[in-house]
Amino acid sequence: MPEGDPEATPTAARTRVVVLAGPSGSGKSRLAGRLGLPVLRLDDFYREGDDPALPRLDLAGGEPIVDWDHPDSWHHDAAVAAVEELCATGRTDAPVYDLATSSTTGHHVLDLGGSAWFVAEGIFAQEVVAECERRGLLGAAYCVTQAPLTTFWRRLSRDLREHRKPPLVLVRRGLHLLRAQRAVVEDARAKGCSVRSPRAAHAEIARLVG
Repeated sequence: MPEGDPEATPTAARTRVVVLAGPSGSGKSRLAGRLGLPVLRLDDFYREGDDPALPRLDLAGGEPIVDWDHPDSWHHDAAVAAVEELCATGRTDAPVYDLATSSTTGHHVLDLGGSAWFVAEGIFAQEVVAECERRGLLGAAYCVTQAPLTTFWRRLSRDLREHRKPPLVLVRRGLHLLRAQRAVVEDARAKGCSVRSPRAAHAEIARLVG
């Protein structure tokens, strides 16, 4: 993935970001909501479904599918720019992405309302940690994780309920992610995230932001 502008220098930001990474279905969005802080949804920075640069994944039981869990399916630089703009100005124009249609359906202004902290959460959140730290934006970074089977059922139930993709695709993808969960967590750890359960992460972040 691109690492952002190599000439960028640390920003004297008055606001800091708490990054929440973790496997799909691990409880990131629920935790972000419980914290009561403004939330930047990093999953809204996905590429369009017809983007020829999207990576593909071969899975058992059917044709190759788009690998929506690969960071190349996502706009890293735009996500970092939004984090930096929020830290510097307290506002950003963020996309709204519809996972069911694999398309950006609009934009909205995220306004921090004077908050000194906000959350940036998503399945690729670990990809922004190093750049946010280099630019002086990072307050803390966590990878939220639960037992793999718990995550599998939570993710599948949510994705079926929200009609995110055809059911067979969701099952095939879910089994792939079940097998890959340990590697996902270790990747986030290697990229600067503290690995915690949702409950432990909530307690630590609550103490941090006061």
